[in-house]
Order: sequence, then C-alpha cells, then structure tokens
Amino acid sequence: MSGIGRRVRGWLRPQPPARAAAQSHEGHARRFADRVDAGRRLATELLAVEPGLRGADVVVLGLPRGGVPVAAEVAAALDAPLDVIVVRKLGVPWQPELAMGAVGEGGVQVLDARVVQHTGVSDAQLAAVRARERAAVEVRAATLRAGRARLDLVGRTALVVDDGLATGSTARAACMVARHLGADRVVLAVPVGAADTVAAFPDADRVVCVLRPVDFSAVGQFYRDFSATSDAEVVRLLDDAAARTRDDPGPAVAP
Repeated sequence: MSGIGRRVRGWLRPQPPARAAAQSHEGHARRFADRVDAGRRLATELLAVEPGLRGADVVVLGLPRGGVPVAAEVAAALDAPLDVIVVRKLGVPWQPELAMGAVGEGGVQVLDARVVQHTGVSDAQLAAVRARERAAVEVRAATLRAGRARLDLVGRTALVVDDGLATGSTARAACMVARHLGADRVVLAVPVGAADTVAAFPDADRVVCVLRPVDFSAVGQFYRDFSATSDAEVVRLLDDAAARTRDDPGPAVAP
C-alpha cells in the first residue's frame, strides 16, 4: 500500500524538521477532559519549555473552530492577544476528505504535488477548488472576527494553536500564512499530535506538544468531550480576549 493510501501524509518536506519541544508524559493522563483542559495543560507545557513567551511580543492564533477554545486558554495564561488564523483544505474533487493542499489568508497556498499527481487532478479542477476555498477563507475570517481588524503579525511571534495534529496539512498552511503575514517567529502548539507528524513538521520554528502517541488515529480519541465548537463560541472567545487586552491590544491591520 502506498504512503498516500496508508494515511494521507503526502506533504513534501524538503526542510529540516522543526525542533519538537515536548514528549508524551507517561505519568500524565493520556486524555483531556475537553478543549479548556487541553488549553490549560498546553499553556503549562509552553511556559515550562519557553518561559520567555509570557511578556514577549506574542500573538496567539487559534485555528477555527476547535482550536480557538484551546488557544483562548493559552492566550490567557500568556497574557497575550488572541486572533484566528483561517485556512481551508483543498480536497480532491471526487474524494473531498483527501487533502491535496490548503489555502489561507493573504493568498497563501500549500500544494502536495504527490497527491495531485497520484489522483490525476487537472489544472482546471485544481483551480476551481482553489477559487472556491479562497472565497470561503475570506467569508470565514470576516464572520469570526465580527468586524474586528486582523491583528498585525509583523515582527512578532505567531503562536499557532489547534486542538490536535493529525496529517499536519491545515497546521502547515496556518504556519505559512503567519510567516507570509510578517511573523518573525512561528511556534506551533497542540495538546496532542501524531508522533511522526510532530517529529517531522517543517514549517514552524518550534513545535510544542503535550502528548505524542504512536498509536494515534484521530484527535478526538484523546478527548473525553470533543463536541463541536460553534461560530458563536469562537466570536465570544475573541470578544472576551479583546476585552482582556483592551488596554494594550497591539497593532491591528485592515481585514
């Protein structure tokens, strides 16, 4: 069976792997109660390996929707501003769950040439999927920010947070978006991730992960409560974070 067939990991990885900061802890619970619990444990891990993050010029960026409750806890622990970073998977037209790439804010695109070649997706088909998903990115970003300007990342540390890392396609696109938008440093932080994906993640300066199981099959298996996060919840969390940092929210840019 091909690498694509075993588990969709066809991301080209020409760069050296990022430095992974955390190991699975045998003495810790191998599941999180929910995303709030995951965010608090992730914040503890972050401060243990990079205590300088608190007080640094950091913007915490949650991947909607499930990554935002995790990111909100991290942002509160670091006393840092919170924003979203919106990306969309480019699914093969006749097999949408199979990612052939991703797009994000700022016109960023990540393509997996091996998946495109293996599936025989034509240039026209790729262009159609890309146009649809780019439009969706703009709509999602406007909906979730609810009129707020995107926080400026130029010269700052972008701390990209999701609720878990499986194949890494979405997180990879998010890190590339953050870099494209001017971040000086990009850190990816997740409560749980597939061990091989974490070890070979190429697009962050550092990867921080609480649990790195070798028996990983899905993010949800490591949460007792993995219920869906709504748009309304994301907006509320962003509102709460904006109120917390109102005295010094940092620079913002036009949407």
